[in-house]
Order: sequence, then C-alpha cells, then structure tokens
Amino acid sequence: MNYRHSFHAGNSADVVKHSLLIALMRALQQKPGALTLIDTHAGCGLYDLGGDEAQRTGESAQGVLRAFADQNPLLDAYRAAVQAVNVGTGPQLYPGSPRFLAQLLRPQDLLILNEKHPEDAYTLRGVMRATSAAVHERDAYELWLAMLPPRTARGVVVVDPPYEQLDERDRITATLAAAHRKWAHGVTVIWYPLKDRATHSRWKAQVRKLGIPKVLGVEHWLYDEDRPGIYNGAGLFIVNPPYAFTQALPPLLDALRAVLAPEGHRGELTTEWLSA
Repeated sequence: MNYRHSFHAGNSADVVKHSLLIALMRALQQKPGALTLIDTHAGCGLYDLGGDEAQRTGESAQGVLRAFADQNPLLDAYRAAVQAVNVGTGPQLYPGSPRFLAQLLRPQDLLILNEKHPEDAYTLRGVMRATSAAVHERDAYELWLAMLPPRTARGVVVVDPPYEQLDERDRITATLAAAHRKWAHGVTVIWYPLKDRATHSRWKAQVRKLGIPKVLGVEHWLYDEDRPGIYNGAGLFIVNPPYAFTQALPPLLDALRAVLAPEGHRGELTTEWLSA
C-alpha cells in the first residue's frame, strides 16, 4: 500500500493520529524534564486541502472537516492545532505531524525531523524555517537508530511511513527491536494503515514476539465489516505510553469513533496491550 501524506492529508487517520499525539505529548509534559521528539518520516509538514493531490481523494471531508463540524470539547485541542495554521473559520491547510509537534514544544524540548524524498525535504525545510526544528534527509530507519539514545533523558520517536515498500513492516519490526535494546524506556509511536485483519494480526504477532513489556495497540476500523482490497482504517503501536495518557484515552477514542464513523456504520476504535 502506497500511502503518501499529500494524498491523504486531513483524513480520518490523521484526525486519530494527531489527536492522540497531542494527548500523548500533554501527558509527557506533566513532568518538567526536556523531551526529544524525532519524526522519522516527516513528509512536507503542511498540506493544501484544495490542492490537486488532496482533492483527488477528497478524504478530508470524512476527517478534519467532520472534526470541525463537531462540538465535542474533547476534540478542542485538535481543532485548535489545525486552526493555528489557517486563517478564517474552516481548514484550508492541514499541518503534518512536524507542525503539530512544533506547536507542542516547550523551550526545553528538541524536535528532530527526517524526510528522505528530496523534494519533500526541501518543502519541509521551508515550512519549518520559523521553528527550532532540525531537518535531516536520511534513510528513516538508519536515522531512527542513530538518534538513540537522545541527548535528553526522555523522548518520543514518531514512525509514519508511506508503506511504499513490501518489506516496510519487517523493517519497522527489526528497527523497533534494535531501538528498544538501545533505549528501553523511550516512547515510540508507529502509525500504520489497515487493509485486512489477517495481515494485521500476523504483524501484531511479530510485535508481540519482540518481548517489549509495554506496547499498546490502537486500531480504528472504519466499517462494521471488512472490505477486502481497500483502505479500512488505521492504527498506532505506542511503546511505553505514560499512565496519564492511557487513563485519559477511553473517552477520547469514543469521541473520535463517533465523529469519524462513515454513514451507516458504527466503526471500531479499540485498544489492546500486546504482551508476549
């Protein structure tokens, strides 16, 4: 599955991913110690929802536009972060994870971004010019390991690949295992699209076999039954999520599920601890 950010900006997966990133960062920032934030597949950083690529899929209508039409206060932080890069009442631009993370930085925090595609990396540098972020143009998996352990005691690695390569999941699993050996207490967030339950179940089994003590799986299935061969939703593996985050998660997930459920479907947004 090829999942380039620009074609899917502001879709349901982005709403869930970025809402959870905000909640995760707020939980971690309850402690004053500095954080290093590393985004391994940063993309362009900012996307035009009226552009050709976003318009070709039209997925923002079922994602960020639904979130903006909703009144649930649990989504206020997400809406405010999107609104911060826009002028007017509705979102015309959509911030990628780098811009969400940049908004959440405290003076003591560090932000490290990586984007391998040269054109996207060039755009990313322009988008992030007014921030303190460092931008790299390297292989994502090489950078992931090279940056660990970070200079600060605590941090978060965000892994959000386009899944262009058939071995993407295998590379993530292998790199996660190596990363955990270097930085066992670090927080890692791995995003993935969901196509069918059987494929995803096999990957979950591989992650379980790594023996990492605390891995939380969050799965968002859009439809009440699988639709073979198409995009069915997305999820996150979150390694070492803080207690404050997991305790606040159930009402947020319920709010997101209700807002994003396609017409005629209830949808599922569930969590599961992946213990060996």
